[in-house]
Amino acid sequence: MEGLIGFGRDVRAPFACDPAASRGRLYPEPASPTRTPFQRDRDRIIHSTAFRRLKDKTQVFLFDEGDHYRTRLTHTIEVAQIARALARALRLDEDLAEAIALSHDLGHTPFGHAGERALDALMRHYGGFDHNAQSLRVVTRLERRYPDFDGLNLSWETLEGLVKHNGPLIDPDGNGIGTYAGKVLPAAILAYADIQDLQLSTFASAEAQAAAIADDIAYNAHDIDDGLRAGLLTIEGLRSVTYLRPMIEAIEAAHPALEKPRLVNEVVRRLITRLIEDAIGEALLRLGETKPASADDVRAAGRAMIAFSEEAAEGERAIKAHLWRHVYRHPRVMTVMTAAEGVVERLFERYWSDPQALPEEWRKGLDPADNSRRARRIADFLAGMTDRYALREHQRLFDAMPDLG
Repeated sequence: MEGLIGFGRDVRAPFACDPAASRGRLYPEPASPTRTPFQRDRDRIIHSTAFRRLKDKTQVFLFDEGDHYRTRLTHTIEVAQIARALARALRLDEDLAEAIALSHDLGHTPFGHAGERALDALMRHYGGFDHNAQSLRVVTRLERRYPDFDGLNLSWETLEGLVKHNGPLIDPDGNGIGTYAGKVLPAAILAYADIQDLQLSTFASAEAQAAAIADDIAYNAHDIDDGLRAGLLTIEGLRSVTYLRPMIEAIEAAHPALEKPRLVNEVVRRLITRLIEDAIGEALLRLGETKPASADDVRAAGRAMIAFSEEAAEGERAIKAHLWRHVYRHPRVMTVMTAAEGVVERLFERYWSDPQALPEEWRKGLDPADNSRRARRIADFLAGMTDRYALREHQRLFDAMPDLG
C-alpha cells in the first residue's frame, strides 16, 4: 500500500478503484509516503520522453499549418481534463482516470493516422502496427528512465485501463472482439499478456471507461473547432447535423450579432458540456441498474457503465460522419496525409535496407538474420518520431525536404 496523505477515501464510490488495494506493479517498489500509486503513475507519464514528444505530433493538421490547431499533446490534455471531470462527478479515482487519459496516445506515430496506416502496412508480415499496443510497448519497454527496469513500471490498473479503455479485446474463448474481431491481437499485447494478466476478456475499470469517453468528447469537439478554423467546415454545414442544430440556433437567438470566433467557441463549449452531462446521466442510470459493489463488478458487468444515452450516441455518430466527410477525407487533408505516408514508407525502407542509417543505440543488438526483430526495432524508432524529426530525417537521408502540400 502506498501513501494516502491528502486522499479523500470517504468520498470514493464503492465501484471505484481503490489505490490502497492496487494489484501493484510488475517490479515491486517501495511505497511513496505522499502519493498514491495512481498519482505516481500520472507523474511518471507526464515526465516521460514519449509524453513530451506529443507536442510535435499531428492530431489532424500538421504542426506548420498554424499555431492554434490541436496536437497530440493538447488533445491529450483536453482528454485528461474531461476524464477528471467525469471521475469527480461519479466519485471515481480521479488520478487513475487522468493517468489513463494522459497515456492513451503515447504510441501514436508522426503524421497522425496517416503514419499509423503506413507503418501497419509496412509491418504486415511482422505482426502489424497498432497505436494502442504501441502505447503499452512504450510504457512497459521503450521508456528507459530507471536503473532497475525498462518502461515506467505503472500499476496494474493503469496498464489495464490503457489496453482495455475501449472495452474487452477478446471473448472468454480467446477470440478477438471489437476492433480485433477476426484478427490476432497485436504482438505487443500478446507478449505482455505472457508476463502479466490484464484480464483482456473483461471490461476495464470505470476510470478507464471515463478516459475512453472523454477521448470521444474531446476529439469531436476540437475537430469541429479546428475544422472551422481551417475553413473545412462551416456553421451552415453544421446545421445539417440534427444534434447540433438546436445548439447553434439557441446561441444565435441569445446573441444575434455574435462574431464568428465567439460563436465557434460557444458551440464547442456547449457541445462538450452537453456530452459530459449526458455521459454522467447515462452512467448513473446504468450504475443504478447494475449496482456494482466493487471495481471488479464493473469489470464483470458485461457492458460499459460509462456511455452516452441513445440520443447522444446517435448524435455523436452523426458528428463523426460529418467530420469524416468534410475534414478527415477532405482533399486538402488527404493530399497532405498521402504525402506523409510516403515519408514514413521511405524512411522505413531506408532503415531496412541500410540499418547503419539508424542511430547507434537503435542498431545495438540487432541480428541481421532476425527480420522480425529488425522490423519491430525500426517501427519503434519511427513511431517515436515527431512530425518535425521525421521530416529532418528524410532530409538527412535523401537530401530533400518532403513537400506535404
